[in-house]
Amino acid sequence: MTAGKERGTKEFLKRFNAATVTVIATQNEKAEWVVLSAWIDPPYPGTKDFKERRKEMEFSKKILEKLYTTMLTIRLTQEKIAEIYPQVPRRIQCPVHLYTGHEAIAAGVCLNLSSADYVFSYYRSHGHYLAMGGDLKAMFAELYGKKTGCSKGRGGSMHFIDVKNGFMGASAIVAGSIPLAVGAALAFKMRNEKKVAVVFFGDAACEEGIWHESMNFASLKKLPIIFICENNFYAVKTHISQRQAEDNIYRRAANYGMPGVRVDGNDALEVFPAAYDAFYGARKGGGPTLIEARTYRWLGHVENTFFNKDILEGRPKDEVESWMKRCPIKKMEEQILRRGILEKDDLKRIGLRIEEEIKEAILFAEESPFPEVSDEKTEV
Repeated sequence: MTAGKERGTKEFLKRFNAATVTVIATQNEKAEWVVLSAWIDPPYPGTKDFKERRKEMEFSKKILEKLYTTMLTIRLTQEKIAEIYPQVPRRIQCPVHLYTGHEAIAAGVCLNLSSADYVFSYYRSHGHYLAMGGDLKAMFAELYGKKTGCSKGRGGSMHFIDVKNGFMGASAIVAGSIPLAVGAALAFKMRNEKKVAVVFFGDAACEEGIWHESMNFASLKKLPIIFICENNFYAVKTHISQRQAEDNIYRRAANYGMPGVRVDGNDALEVFPAAYDAFYGARKGGGPTLIEARTYRWLGHVENTFFNKDILEGRPKDEVESWMKRCPIKKMEEQILRRGILEKDDLKRIGLRIEEEIKEAILFAEESPFPEVSDEKTEV
């Protein structure tokens, strides 16, 4: 290996604390090796080095408790929405895309961020909104279409927003938020701001042209953006094996000269350090990273009046049962108890507190007024 190739590889190894990577390189007109891209293989964090890295990561009581609280808040909120939605008379009229099963991804990624960073989401945005500190009362009020909602009752489930906490909104269009996040990252770089943009999307977004364009541009300009693919294997009811030739989303980052890593999206303690390293590199000018977090959607694609039978029809029973046994909440509880950070009674108290907060949020939503007709042209 010549000096140029070795130097580029070492930079990648240092950024991701790895010992081995797969490198794609070429020779320039001076016959010098130039590293085009590289990825960690076996998938992050499967190598011995990354397991050691995970052990070295300081998972303090504060971090573990925050991860668990965020994840449980998301889970209990989603369960309550699923309970309320079919009730007659309907209190929630808008379609809702529930986040149940994905909780570790939002919690593990967003705990690395501050309100100065920007998060962009897609239609399954409840978890990201809450993980960035979104207000529960404003969330339920928005679902109820009330004036006190986070989008003033005008957006519904697919269009949450909380600018003061860095949650810049969500799009109902597949891959629609991706170029917006790239634009934000470009602005950060042009202003020389040490901020990072994050965009969450599903596996189907990788089939859209704008995903490829955005990945290419972000890498070309070395933008401070992290692409988070929540790969739950299904686009509505169509499995990824019927849509994509290869199950290798994280490796596609190599085509655009950026690192791509794969994590267990059901384990917050894998997601958190992967995101930490990616953010660290982005803030230091290292450019974008693609993280593929593999998880599973426990419920149907969407709950609404026209699609209310879309639960898990068509999925193999053993597949569903296998993934539910890998519940991210239970995994987090086991990790906390094994470390002796909290006791079972502590976890129970956290759950009871969250349930009380949800009750208060629902009452707030029910008692809040609907928007006035006279408001229709305001904030437009």
